[in-house]
Amino acid sequence: MQLIEKVNVATKANLYFDGRVSSRSIFLADGSRQTLGVMLPGEYKFDTSQAELMHITSGPVEVRLPGETDWRVLQEGDSFELAAGVEFDIRCQGIAEYLCSYR
Repeated sequence: MQLIEKVNVATKANLYFDGRVSSRSIFLADGSRQTLGVMLPGEYKFDTSQAELMHITSGPVEVRLPGETDWRVLQEGDSFELAAGVEFDIRCQGIAEYLCSYR
């Protein structure tokens, strides 16, 4: 298990898709923000307001990135980058977890 040290954690969850996706914002010592999230089984479409790096911490998941028609299978430890202002699809058969870093 990876530990993130010296952070402040928001106590209110960010809830999406009727609570099927949930995340918590964490604020690092350098002032940057990340989110730690959990997805219940399902298929979801997200949009990005800023560039981000999404790291899968528990999976697997399938992702369809902007401009692509095929789904990619990602396992624990895999990551992908997204530009600001794009949409992407992600789905999982079981519970999946992620860490998003914002650029």
